Amino acid sequence: MNEVTGPLPPSPLRLLITLCVVLAVVMQALDTTIANVALPYMQGSVSASADQINWVLTSYIVATAIMTPPSAFLARRFGRKRVLLWSIFGFVLASVLCGIARSLEEIILFRLLQGLAGAALVPLSQGILLDIYPLKERGSAVALFGVSVMVGPVLGPMLGGWLTEHLSWRWVFFINLPIGLLAFIGMTRFVRETPADRTARLDWLGFGSLSVAIMAIQLFLDRGEQLGWFDSGEIILEALVASVASYIFLVHTFTHDKPFISLKLFKDRNYSVAVVFIFIIGITYLASLALMTPYLQTLMGYPVLTAGMVMGPRGLGTMLSMFVAGKIIGKVDIRWILFCGLMLSAWSMHMMTGWTPAVSIDTIVYVGFVQGASLGLLFVPLTTIAFTTLPAHLRGDATGLYNLSRNVGSSVGISIVTVLLAQNTQINHAEIGAYVTPFNRLFDAWPVSQHLNPLTAAGRAALDGMITVQASWVAYLNDFKLLMWLSLGVVPLLLIFKAPKKTGNAS
Repeated sequence: MNEVTGPLPPSPLRLLITLCVVLAVVMQALDTTIANVALPYMQGSVSASADQINWVLTSYIVATAIMTPPSAFLARRFGRKRVLLWSIFGFVLASVLCGIARSLEEIILFRLLQGLAGAALVPLSQGILLDIYPLKERGSAVALFGVSVMVGPVLGPMLGGWLTEHLSWRWVFFINLPIGLLAFIGMTRFVRETPADRTARLDWLGFGSLSVAIMAIQLFLDRGEQLGWFDSGEIILEALVASVASYIFLVHTFTHDKPFISLKLFKDRNYSVAVVFIFIIGITYLASLALMTPYLQTLMGYPVLTAGMVMGPRGLGTMLSMFVAGKIIGKVDIRWILFCGLMLSAWSMHMMTGWTPAVSIDTIVYVGFVQGASLGLLFVPLTTIAFTTLPAHLRGDATGLYNLSRNVGSSVGISIVTVLLAQNTQINHAEIGAYVTPFNRLFDAWPVSQHLNPLTAAGRAALDGMITVQASWVAYLNDFKLLMWLSLGVVPLLLIFKAPKKTGNAS
């Protein structure tokens, strides 16, 4: 990406630019989760199944993942400011179309357009912040940027719950109109344009093969459980397409002079490890949020607004820890900050493995706050250590790939925990149901025999409902345990990071 030339902007202008950038990023980041709590309402409105309605989430994330890496090329080719303005316009337009959609197919199509249009907002906005702040202030700048990226998805369920309860699920999309308008006006007024390089070229084969691979993998994960995995011809085809596209992408990347993803990026050890690290964080981060919404609404029976409010303190924990992390970077070894973040994340997941349908709101709020705090201690230092030692001319490609890894991790994580939840619920239902027979002497007790008699239709229906709740509850706990082990599994990567020097590459 072409960097902005000339002196750094003065502090007042820098603050205004930062505000515009944060608005654009919050708008894009909110939409990864703002629709979560509204999914049951959308499902009824468009007559969709539980599996189908989840495509509203994953379609957006996948589209964002696909279009994130080309953002650096688009900025070089047409100018960064111009690309950002078109991204905001396209995102807001797609949001309005989502809000007026009348069918599931329309919502998924417009969510795809949302993701495609808004994909450039995060990496290009990150590039702006890295350009306008001096090296000594980048820790605080990254912290502020991290707040907008990470708190958006955390606050999304709370805002989405309020809008759905008091207005309609359609307002989870209409809310982007005023936010986008403010960001558009601010970008137009305060952000400087970068020079456009009309000779810039995109590696279409690399971009195309990577996009096809990501889409095929996501379809494979989303539809595999529903279609019986490899018993389905569609799933076999998607697996073959994903394998062939991945092979073409890898071979092309290693043999082409100027591949879509530059191999020069991976010469930097810290950046290479950070890309893997953020992929795992993407899995644990959004997957846990995707699980919490149905857990609270389905198992706990919370109204949509209550579910959103209970999840709100996560955002507060993230904001506080991000600002703390931004202040202590440079004074404390970044690897120790990351270690603390991973331990808090694993501990919060461990606490969730002991939850029951009767868990108190206080416990959910407390654990959610800790989990949010862990994200702040991970995102800020990880972003800092990933980009500190990279040359400035590689920053555009680097931010694109970094955010691609996070988005793919998020979409894959949501799909995996959803599949495991369905599978484990069925397995648990069968295991628990095996004890429900007319020969079980526990059913001889008078209160039980009156209401839960397996010999009557009403008794069997009541028993099936109770078993389903228990089976789902155990399945959720298994998913939480998986996310806990993933958090712990990242710890060895800390040993590979190289401690950044006190001085770095200023741009």
